[in-house]
Amino acid sequence: MESSEQKNLREDVLDIILKSYIRYYTIQKDSVPAPFAAQAEFHSHNEQFVLVKKAKIADIDSNEYVYFLLTETLDAQQLVDTAKKAWEDGLSKVKPSFSHRNSDVTLVVVANNFVNGLEKAAKKIRYSKSYSFSFCGWSNFRLLCYETQSKKFACNYHGKDLIKTFKRNGL
Repeated sequence: MESSEQKNLREDVLDIILKSYIRYYTIQKDSVPAPFAAQAEFHSHNEQFVLVKKAKIADIDSNEYVYFLLTETLDAQQLVDTAKKAWEDGLSKVKPSFSHRNSDVTLVVVANNFVNGLEKAAKKIRYSKSYSFSFCGWSNFRLLCYETQSKKFACNYHGKDLIKTFKRNGL
């Protein structure tokens, strides 16, 4: 049985992480698809010009959809299922066009315990998609799992840079 102290620890970690996202991301804790505890979205639009605004070279749109999951124990099958849900929900929000550069989907999992073999399973989770042979952009999946008891991480290839964000916030 899970103690309220362990649950509060996961929620405290989530609050610390969300504070690092709040400056650039729109954060939602309500009306978030199950099983996620929170969701964050980032949207960026840039334009490139030559000398004057009428001589526009390019529009560039970049997006990121971040899903946060809190769980007591995380095993490989639960991670695979949750990653698939996050990927599918994130892709449903993508609107490919010639101005679309990328729309990445990120899953951050905070768990009290990892079941053996989770690190290996996390490394194997890879999703990516290109739109019109990358002329209309692409999407990549980033994954980071954090164990509160041992303070260790498990991530996929694209999620390695998220570890720096966690460590900068004292986790």
